[in-house]
Amino acid sequence: MLRLRRLSLAGLALATAAAGLAVLPAGAEAASADRHPAAASAPALAAAAPDIDVTRVQAHLTEFNAIATRNGGNRRSTGQGYRDSVAYVKGKLQAAGYTVTEQPCTSGCTSGAGPNLIAEWPHGDASKVYMFGAHLDGVSAGPGINDNGSGSATLLEVALKLAETRPSMGARVRFGWWTDEEQGLNGSEFYVRSLTSAQRTAIKAYYNFDMVASPNGGYFINHITSAAAAPMKAYWDSLNLQPEENTEGAGRSDDYSFENYGIPTSGYAMGASARKTSAQAAKWGGTAGAAYDGCYHSSCDTTSNINATGLNRSADGVAYTLWKQAVSDTTPANDFSVSASPATGSTAPGTSLTTTVATATTSGSAQTVNLSASGAPSGVTVAFSPASVTSGASATATITVGSSVPPGTYPLTITGTGAVTRTAPYTLTVKGAGGCTAAQVISNGGFESGTSPWTGDTGAIGTFSGQSAHSGSRYAWLAGYGYAASDTLGQTVTVPAGCTKATLKYWLHIDTAESGSTAYDTFQVKVNGTVKQTYSNGNAATGYTERTLDLSPYLGQQITLSFTATEDASLQTSFVIDDATLTTG
Repeated sequence: MLRLRRLSLAGLALATAAAGLAVLPAGAEAASADRHPAAASAPALAAAAPDIDVTRVQAHLTEFNAIATRNGGNRRSTGQGYRDSVAYVKGKLQAAGYTVTEQPCTSGCTSGAGPNLIAEWPHGDASKVYMFGAHLDGVSAGPGINDNGSGSATLLEVALKLAETRPSMGARVRFGWWTDEEQGLNGSEFYVRSLTSAQRTAIKAYYNFDMVASPNGGYFINHITSAAAAPMKAYWDSLNLQPEENTEGAGRSDDYSFENYGIPTSGYAMGASARKTSAQAAKWGGTAGAAYDGCYHSSCDTTSNINATGLNRSADGVAYTLWKQAVSDTTPANDFSVSASPATGSTAPGTSLTTTVATATTSGSAQTVNLSASGAPSGVTVAFSPASVTSGASATATITVGSSVPPGTYPLTITGTGAVTRTAPYTLTVKGAGGCTAAQVISNGGFESGTSPWTGDTGAIGTFSGQSAHSGSRYAWLAGYGYAASDTLGQTVTVPAGCTKATLKYWLHIDTAESGSTAYDTFQVKVNGTVKQTYSNGNAATGYTERTLDLSPYLGQQITLSFTATEDASLQTSFVIDDATLTTG
């Protein structure tokens, strides 16, 4: 959150009109909240949205803290700590199926500021968008875990839960993680300014989350009496929290950028440097006369500066609001499912294979289902026999691979269209053919060229005090925290066809504070999520050791290769990787 409030005259008028409860006494606020007794509303609200696991939110905060530690102790918008935070969030969202865009802030931002990160769940009515945002940057004084890792991590976990549950969508959901907020709301202002009038009109409400885990916090809602705020207030009312208007944060966070363009806004906050009143302490607990967050904009804003109860209530309220606003509440009278068996297939160019597409009536009456496929690369066709079935019946899908289709793994989607639309995944692997051309296919295996194309916990890549490279100056330092944590780096590559051998080689250094040979902390090499190699603290040694792994079974295939380090609750083990190659011959 910005330290200083910045308001234009037009914005002041808008904020004053919207913040109608700002001048009401505490008693009036409490009376308003009491009109929504928890006993009556909580059961209905609990059924409306999934529970967000606060430990998962805290795991994201742990990673943000580790990123800051690796990058000078902060995640300021102009530093590598911010860019590594972007990479961490982006990797999680891409893996979950979001359409993710890094938007460089080309005007109005501090020189050198990193990008905004925009993620859209590609389902629902695109003309009706509900947007949820939080600033991802922090101040230079500390890691910024409450301000505003808390809002950023909350949105990330809610986004992942949406992807995990895949409900039927009535509207489109878009998430934004903003750059350069601490320097003047610059990233969000650039984003809204860059939209066309039609794009702004499509955003029916914007929800902002800035400092939602303050240790001595209260329960504050932006524009608490507005229509946009209604679901947010309803959820906190169901917990009998008696929320109040967020007067401290008015005009000081990214919702203000949207307000200036007439977009309805709301959001949760738990307070910054303002002090808790006696009345607030009486109803929420905590210490009267003390700041909501005594570590605001300070070096002590770490994972120890988090109110887990408030964080949990905020995350669940965000999920409730998203489900209430954007998830369809209409269950189809007649519904069906689609599946493919087998769901994977492998064949050479110039050949074909088949899979059985089964449908089943899941509610109501049977219906006609028209079958189609998408995602096939050029040269691959999918034909269905028959092309339409009555739900409950099956069809045969024939996948024909042209002679010029390059080897690789291709995800296809089989779609059944009736009164509703249902899909099933199918993975096609095209085998290699022809002679062997030796190649090395891992990009940036020495980590000397930034973080691309590695995905996952790319904040582990760089140069850090306490470790050294095998060659060059950069490497990937996974784990080494001394508490329960996990780091993963991955890269998708195509292993060339026609050769007889493919070999992964990498240099691994392991140092540990553990004793003995019991495997407390582990390092795993995975291919397409399957563990192929494991080392542990028991393999610790001075210097680097070259490790090899035979990947010949994957010749002619596209694979995702990943390195994962996992630590237990105490005593650090560091797994440092450098100079990774995957060669064929």
